Amino acid sequence: MAKDFESYLESLNFNKQLKNLNKRLKNKRIILYGAGSLFQYIKENYDFTEINIIGISDKKFSDEQEGEIYLGYKIIPFSKITNYNADYVLIATQNYIGIVENFVCNVFDKTKTKVKPLVKIPLLTLIKEIWSR
Repeated sequence: MAKDFESYLESLNFNKQLKNLNKRLKNKRIILYGAGSLFQYIKENYDFTEINIIGISDKKFSDEQEGEIYLGYKIIPFSKITNYNADYVLIATQNYIGIVENFVCNVFDKTKTKVKPLVKIPLLTLIKEIWSR
């Protein structure tokens, strides 16, 4: 699995993407969404110290876990994600289109929070993925 993520991230030039994120998101309040195996791999192999990550959220976290630590970040239950007034939510999943759409249209629609993928996939690749379903 790790080898799959390694080649996947290399093919998308994630090192460069992360450098750009570090510059663009400096001094912004960031919540990561998606605490699955892709993010676990990224956390173990990339440096996030320049990004002000205020917490990590995922539907698998319960309200009772709020404030606990997961992979070095404070857990933010999905049910309370809008309470944290983040500048950005970075979606840390491979299949992020539906999540971004839901967050923009339903979850953060009445806030100033911006929702972006952590790992951007080129538009042509996204189109191919959508049409192959």
